[in-house]
Parts: sequence; C-alpha cells; structure tokens
Amino acid sequence: MIRILALILTIGGMVALILGVLGIFGNNFVALSPWALTILGGIFFLAGVSMLKYRKDKPAN
Repeated sequence: MIRILALILTIGGMVALILGVLGIFGNNFVALSPWALTILGGIFFLAGVSMLKYRKDKPAN
C-alpha cells in the first residue's frame, strides 16, 4: 500500500515538476502559477522517492 502511494507521489511530482519548469522557461500549459507547480512538484517528487527508498511493505499474514 505504501509502495503504491509512493509511486503515485513520485509520478505526480515528476509531471508537476516538468509542467512547472516548462511554464517558467516557455509555454505555460496550465492556468496555475508555474512557480507553484515547480515547488509542489519538487516536494511531491522528493517525498515519493524517499518513501520508495526507506519504507518497506510488510507481507500479509
């Protein structure tokens, strides 16, 4: 369960980070602030990667 949440956070963070950086340096594809997308994308990406790295799912008994 934790691994699925971490994977969703990592992928969502990557998407937000890419859209935010593209919005800062070029075309803004969404109506949100590109700086907010970049910051939130970085936070979600780092949280997802750290959860994948340090948290382990325990097998069901």
